[in-house]
Amino acid sequence: MANQQSLREMLSHRVTFTYDTGVEVVGTVIACAPVTGPVEYLVLAKVEVKGGTGQVLARFAELPLLPGNLVGISVTEGGL
Repeated sequence: MANQQSLREMLSHRVTFTYDTGVEVVGTVIACAPVTGPVEYLVLAKVEVKGGTGQVLARFAELPLLPGNLVGISVTEGGL
C-alpha cells in the first residue's frame, strides 16, 4: 500500500486500488481523513469495482475506502 504522504498526494486523482484476488476499485480520491496524521480512510467518487477478469461488478457515486490491510473478521452479532 502507498505510504501516507502519497495517499494525500492522490487527492483529485483517479486511482486504482488492486487486491490480491485481482479485484480493482477505481475512483477519484475526493477526501482523506483525518486531515492530519496517518490516513485512516479515503472517500472515492465515480467508483467502479472490477472483478478479477475485468468485468464491472458495481458502480457507486461515492465509496469510503480503508487503505490498510485487513487483519481479521469476526461476527459481532447474530443474523437478522
